[in-house]
Parts: sequence; C-alpha cells; structure tokens
Amino acid sequence: MGQKKDLTGSEKSKIVRYLAEGCSSLKIAKLLKRTIKRFIQNSQQGRKKRVEKPRRKITAHELRKVKRPAAKMPLATSLAIFQSCNITGVPKSTRCAILRDMAKVRKAERRPPLNKTHKLKRQDWAKKYLKTDLSKVLWTDEMRVSFDGPDGWARGWIGKGHRAPVRLRRQQGGGGVLVWAGIIKDELVGPFRVEDGVKLNSQSYCQFLEDTFFKQWYWKKSASFKKNMIFMQDNAPSHASKYSTAWLARKGIKEEKLMTWPPCSPDLNPIENLWSIIKCEIYKEGKQYTSLNSVWEAVVAAARNVDGEQIKTLTESMDGRLLSVLAKKGGYIGR
Repeated sequence: MGQKKDLTGSEKSKIVRYLAEGCSSLKIAKLLKRTIKRFIQNSQQGRKKRVEKPRRKITAHELRKVKRPAAKMPLATSLAIFQSCNITGVPKSTRCAILRDMAKVRKAERRPPLNKTHKLKRQDWAKKYLKTDLSKVLWTDEMRVSFDGPDGWARGWIGKGHRAPVRLRRQQGGGGVLVWAGIIKDELVGPFRVEDGVKLNSQSYCQFLEDTFFKQWYWKKSASFKKNMIFMQDNAPSHASKYSTAWLARKGIKEEKLMTWPPCSPDLNPIENLWSIIKCEIYKEGKQYTSLNSVWEAVVAAARNVDGEQIKTLTESMDGRLLSVLAKKGGYIGR
C-alpha cells in the first residue's frame, strides 16, 4: 500500500463510518488502501474521559433561602437569585441543577394590560351574558397574515451533518394580507380578504361588511336566524365608532343583537384560537411566501381544513370562559 502524507477529510469520515459499522482497522485499511493505524491511535488519545467534578453542596437552610427569590423573581437569572440570598462560590452548572428541581425556564406570557376598571367591566360582561344562549353569537375578528409568520416559528430540529435551510430576509416582513372571519355554532363564516392597501376606518369597515359578510352570508339566512343572531366584534376604533354602530343599527343589528365587548379581552374571543390553528397550518415547517396571493390561498386552504367539530369546540368553550372570568374576578384567563 502506498502511503500518502495525510488522510483527506473524506477518508477520515469513511474510517469513522466503517468503525461505527463494526469493521476492523485491517479491513478498513484494505478498503481505502491506506495506513490508518496512526489516525486511529491519535483519535483515541484525543478522547479524554470526562471527569465529574463534585458539586458544591448547599445546606438545607440555603436551599430554603433560594426558594423564596426563585418564586418572587420570575425570569431572573440563576446568578441573580443566588446573589439575592448572599450565596456565593456556586458555579453556574450547580445553580441551574438546583433550580431545575424547583423551577422551569419559561418565556414571559403576553397578556393584555388589565387595570381595575378593565377587570370590573369584564366581570360585568360575564354576568350579563351568563344566561344568554351563546350558540346564537357570531364571534368575529380580523387577522393580519405576513409572508414569514411570527418570529420564532421557523425553529425546529436539524439533523447532525445537515445545514439549516436558508430563509428569505425582508424588511418589515414584506407585507401581508388582512383577513376577516366569524364563527357561530359549528360554522365558519368566511374567511374574507380585505382589499390590499385599504386601511380599515369606519367607512371602509362598513363597506367591507356590506360586500362580504352581508351579501355573501347574512342575507341568505332565514328570518328567524337573523332575528336571534347576536353579532360580536371587539372595540377596535373602526368597529366601535358612532358611524359603524349607526350603520349596523340600520342593518337590524342593534341593542341586544350587538354584543357589548369588554376592553383588552382577546382571551375571551374564541376566534383567536381559530387564528392560531390557521397560522400553525400555513407556517408549518417554517414555510414562507413570496406573494400576497399565495398567502391568501394558504389561508383559504387552511380554513377549509378546519372542520365543524373544531369550531364547535371553540364556540362551546364560552360558558367556561365566562365562569373563569368571574372566578378570577375579571383577571386574564388565557386562551
């Protein structure tokens, strides 16, 4: 066998693979027609056995001291927690191992800013509609869908030896599509696309409802359905303005047929959960889009795959949400 100066990277990779498959060094040398003894010896010498260092033990009294700031200082670092207890000389690995027994690393939850007035209004809302047949309520909302999805949705496992896929970078997300939809009982109304470039003020919002919701769905319903249906919308300026309220009243949606909505309460609207289902579908596996039409087509396809049972589960959750609001005295209930 002629010996070359150095093994190439490809040859080294093959040696490692053959060894992993259980081949002997002699067989590998014959297959590659190379001398590999020195490479194997150097590799084995370079692998140093990991020596487990003994952890710096803390006393039971110190452990009790750590538990208090761990509970009172959410999102604090392990160093800050131990320093607040005047416990020094503990390495980071030991601090984290101790904290893992009593806490978890989590992200801060995003919640609407609820003050005392908001909480009282949420309680009043829950009391008002507790005895209402919520199966007659049409829950509505808008959602903006961008090309790339929210930050962090493109994360996932990458196999060893494989590179992460390249993602397009666009300034300000590259734009998106504004979508409106509603859910009632087990039925999805829409989704309907807001015309590109249109900013929803009171006038454009009412015109949008006229062209989509009313013409394509509401006017096709029976008189008894229209008589009993309750229309829900949040307190966005274009929704709650005097112009929009008066316009809806002329359409017959007024007084008890137009649900009053408490401020800062997206957690109470079941359609927010529908948006999550749709977004998970259109952005799965880190998918990106290059045109507004392709984004809209993805939204339509994802909405088509949402079945009546899923929608029914969302709308029937409202009784439980009302009870949760009262139990938490108007506080945030999650989604």
